Amino acid sequence: MTFNTIRLILGDQLNMRHSWFKESDKSVLYLIAELHPEATYVKHHIQKVCAFFAAMQVFAHDLQQDGHEVLHLNLDQTLAFSDVSQLVRHYVKESGATVFEYQRPDEFRLATLLDEIEIQGCRIQRTESEHFLLPFEQIEQHFPQGKHIMMEHFYRKMRKNFSILMEDGKPKGGKWNYDANNRNKLKIADIERLPTPLLFGNDVTEIRATLERHNISTIGQLEGALLWPVNRNQSLTLLAHFCSVCLPNFGRFQDAMTQAHASKWSLYHSRLSFALNSKMLHPLEVIDSALSAYESNPDIDISQAEGFIRQILGWREYIRGVYWANMPDYAEYNHFDAKRHLPEYFWSGETKMACMKEAIGQSLDFAYAHHIQRLMVTGNFCLLTEIDPAQVDEWYLGIYVDAIEWVEMPNTRGMALFADGGIVGTKPYAASGSYINRMSDYCKGCHYNHSKKTQDDACPLNSLFWRFMHKHREMLTQNPRIGVIYRSWDNLDEQAQSEILQKAEYYLAHIEAL
Repeated sequence: MTFNTIRLILGDQLNMRHSWFKESDKSVLYLIAELHPEATYVKHHIQKVCAFFAAMQVFAHDLQQDGHEVLHLNLDQTLAFSDVSQLVRHYVKESGATVFEYQRPDEFRLATLLDEIEIQGCRIQRTESEHFLLPFEQIEQHFPQGKHIMMEHFYRKMRKNFSILMEDGKPKGGKWNYDANNRNKLKIADIERLPTPLLFGNDVTEIRATLERHNISTIGQLEGALLWPVNRNQSLTLLAHFCSVCLPNFGRFQDAMTQAHASKWSLYHSRLSFALNSKMLHPLEVIDSALSAYESNPDIDISQAEGFIRQILGWREYIRGVYWANMPDYAEYNHFDAKRHLPEYFWSGETKMACMKEAIGQSLDFAYAHHIQRLMVTGNFCLLTEIDPAQVDEWYLGIYVDAIEWVEMPNTRGMALFADGGIVGTKPYAASGSYINRMSDYCKGCHYNHSKKTQDDACPLNSLFWRFMHKHREMLTQNPRIGVIYRSWDNLDEQAQSEILQKAEYYLAHIEAL
């Protein structure tokens, strides 16, 4: 069968409400393909690969049900193609198409590949994905290359532009940001009330068999059915569950961590990031749902709603802007010249550090960790131990179900590691064991003591934190938010400082044994 037009749909472009699909056209073929290179450019979590492949299958089926012509190719059918451009050329030629269309990829690597494609006798057209709230052509004016732009300033502009939580041009409730209200630790009574997460039971047996047949190496576990949403209806169900069950307490406990409950991995977090990043959900409908819940449910105060909306309207759009304004150079930034290898326990969770064991173990079990675990546990550890940003990027990109480079890299290389020198963050988010103890119950029963610095059982984060602060003092004291910390260090005598630094060097030399 011949077609006039071939339209490519990537695995993270599952937007059923895209203008492409308003009307069916028998002369247009939609091409959706599982590709070996996309499943192996990093070692992905088994749940991540299964979630994307399952969602692509369902999306292809739903398009066909709506009357569209769809060619969905599995790994068995795409073995001959080394990349997506080769795939496209083959099917354009085979179908006799004279037009090839694609949506702008969110990843620099794929955008470059498709933007450079040339097919003789075929007109090539790129369109927008119709997903993000900040138009692509406006990124440059909001995000000058290599410059730090305050996320808060950008967020306020977006609030105004979309009239979200605004009254007469001013922020509703009188404040732009309620983050100061949202730093509560979970008490025993709070832990007992944690909600059971909504999980799905998607059968991915055939996908797993295909991955095994093709020797696709993965990380992590998948016991039985896949818990992540793989279609729009499931995504909307998860959104509704979050707004009714989790949003009333989302803000106040968004930074908290616990090991004392079966729901420790989910808490009050939405877990909508995979549905959003694959575009099964649109950010504005997520925001509208949260606003409707806030306006109709007296148990949801403004600090809960604002804290969540800031993540979608502010942070998510901001991170995308940083990525595109600074690529491809951003992928090479290494401000602290970090070169140490990622320890083996990042792949097993087998470490004596309770916080790391919890965060890594959860990531391996569920392909998920919430933002504080990613930033202040695994991210903080990688910052203090000077792990090569490329290795950290690869781990984060592979292990999390929601990880796509545009959102992973600025969060990891920028926010967690400060490898970009301050494009994302105003300061490195370095922390000692006291922070972990303040925001979690991880330190209870840990092999190490969070209050000790130099003893045999001293928490590694303590001496590593002071080593980091000491090593980079000249740079860090220029930041008024950090300078005050050095008063504690300066109050120590020279011998005490030396012992702390020696302990840090010992831990670094024995990093695999921590």
